[in-house]
Amino acid sequence: MSGPLLEEEWNKVGLTVLSIDEDRTLVLFSTSDELIAFRRKLESYGRGTPAGQQNPSFAGFIANIESIDEVASRDRIGMRAREAGMVDVEDFQPGQSYVVDIELWDLGRRELRERKIDDIVAYGEAREGEELDRHIGPNLTLVRLRCDGGLVRTLLTIEEIAEVDFPPEPDLLTAQHIDQTLAELPEPDALDDDAPLIGIIDSGVNDHPLIEDIIVGSIAIPDILGTADDHGHGTFVGGIATFGDLRAQLGTQSLVRQARLCSAKVIDNTGNFPSSRLVPRLMREAITRLNEEFGCRIFVIALGDRTKVVEGGKVGPWAQTLDELVRELDVVIVVAAGNRQPRRGMRIEEAVTDYPAYLMEDANRLCEPAGGMNIVTVGAIAHGNGLSRRAQDNVGVRPITDMFEPSPFSRAGPGVGGAIKPDFTDVGGTLIYDGPTASLQGGEVRPEAGIMSLHYRPVDRLFAARSGTSHAAPLVAFKASQILARFPDASANLVRALLAGSASIPDETTRRLAGLGDAAERALCGYGRVDSERAAFSDDARVVLYAEDTLSIDHFAVYQIPIPEPFQTERGRRTIRISLAYDPPVRHSRLDYNGVSMNFRLIRGCAPDDIFEHFRRRTVADGAVPDMASRFNCKLLPSSTLREKSSLQTAAVTFSRDISTYGDTYYLVVRCAGGWAGDAGQQDFAVTVEISHEAEVALYERLRQRARVRL
Repeated sequence: MSGPLLEEEWNKVGLTVLSIDEDRTLVLFSTSDELIAFRRKLESYGRGTPAGQQNPSFAGFIANIESIDEVASRDRIGMRAREAGMVDVEDFQPGQSYVVDIELWDLGRRELRERKIDDIVAYGEAREGEELDRHIGPNLTLVRLRCDGGLVRTLLTIEEIAEVDFPPEPDLLTAQHIDQTLAELPEPDALDDDAPLIGIIDSGVNDHPLIEDIIVGSIAIPDILGTADDHGHGTFVGGIATFGDLRAQLGTQSLVRQARLCSAKVIDNTGNFPSSRLVPRLMREAITRLNEEFGCRIFVIALGDRTKVVEGGKVGPWAQTLDELVRELDVVIVVAAGNRQPRRGMRIEEAVTDYPAYLMEDANRLCEPAGGMNIVTVGAIAHGNGLSRRAQDNVGVRPITDMFEPSPFSRAGPGVGGAIKPDFTDVGGTLIYDGPTASLQGGEVRPEAGIMSLHYRPVDRLFAARSGTSHAAPLVAFKASQILARFPDASANLVRALLAGSASIPDETTRRLAGLGDAAERALCGYGRVDSERAAFSDDARVVLYAEDTLSIDHFAVYQIPIPEPFQTERGRRTIRISLAYDPPVRHSRLDYNGVSMNFRLIRGCAPDDIFEHFRRRTVADGAVPDMASRFNCKLLPSSTLREKSSLQTAAVTFSRDISTYGDTYYLVVRCAGGWAGDAGQQDFAVTVEISHEAEVALYERLRQRARVRL
């Protein structure tokens, strides 16, 4: 299909959609060989445009079909087999033994599928194959065989078989490190007293031996809670905030901490807020006190209200309070997108078979407070397939994801007013389907499915594993702290802009979500995964310029962007990326939540006087706005329509041809428009410009000599 997939239309013509592949290919099934309703629509379309209509009948459905073919044998080869070089039927060699997992289409009742599996196994055994395991559930039908390559070739021709693949490989690294003792660990590197400070608003952070020397203070609100972490969540989040990817560090036999910690305990040992305080008041007191008493400027709130999702583009008082605190205190508040168990009960297998489509269901929208505007919201991607060694012999234990694909529990945007949310995504673990128990299991049950961090009872064990967006959020806070370490006087807006300018959506995510359309990437990943090296440093072929500034309401600023000669003419892909962050006043009772809005344009080939004349505020006496040819306006993506609903915006334009006719100076126009808060006077903001060339072209020194904003 080249256009909408329109599953409901296929159902109307008697066809069931069995799968949608990443290249927008649909596999369809019909109980009738005649396909009467489908053929009738084809005939109506083929008769041309009826009188009184603009298009042929059923054009919106049929015109999007690029081609129709039968499923070929090579189409049944699974991803792991293809990655191993088995891209065609002939790649399976007769005389060579293979272990393969065979999955049937979900074509009917259980007894029919059982009978088909029996037929396949009987045929395989007649050709000296061996059944190793099988799983037949409500939707999922699998059998594992050891067989000759010649038999695999035959299996690939059977219509009822959806896929023949190699078994998934288990993750052995987590198992290697999860039970390590203190004596087996390297000594953590010392951390300077002026290292960035991250505040954990959670269940408290305990004095774990790997972080006890860098916890600068702890409070509880109310005091009766005490500061000890009796729940385990806060200590786990704190470990990620300071170590980042702990499993990777242990794999290199090093322990490097990047941030100090402080803690505000706001939930009890059952994971609930105290009934004596309103949550917005609780948040305000916790963040304000950590900021005033310890100077904390980065906060992690890995908590949420799953009973309240962002509906109708509106958020609640909790989100508004956090957005207000960002503006008032000049702080970065990182919030988890929230989690949702994708399927339960008799539909549990759909967590495997319907992934990733269910991630875009209405029930999977962001929960409070993740839809806020000035906060940083983080969704989750998987670190791998989550399978353990003990799972590898059981065909009924199935992974849902592979590395850097969206976590099956991660919630989707948009945020308030349709803003791009979550802002970012990062590693948060995954779930696996356990066939023998008919359940979905994360890191809490199967450590390999989760992210590693610190156990809250280090006397019992040092490390634990969990799955959730709660563990992706502190990774982004960890990366924000690296920016603050590099630029200790940076505003919160600048930290957010640098994060956005360095983020990109993993290729693995793009491929997995291709069948859901472009909007799914933004709704699940925002601007993507932050690269902290790109955020904090320039290099020879990639230079980041930045400015922190203030604009009066209904005014604009113009910045000169120097474009060196090699960027204009040297062959290769060249990119300019603009990022803008501001923190408007907000009010959740209004449909127009933010009281001030900002946007930007990148102009080339125009004289500054013409730019000012085009963008300046005009009276009736001034006449119409002077035209500006579209060729002067750089086509930044995502479009202004998408990005301007957010207070964190990033967009880029890429060139591959000679652009020297547009000169050696471009102009960035940043505009501030007043809404209901038009009397606010001024709005603070930060803007970054990344200029990069894919070739090793020396841009840094040339730009340094000409820069009009700070390097």
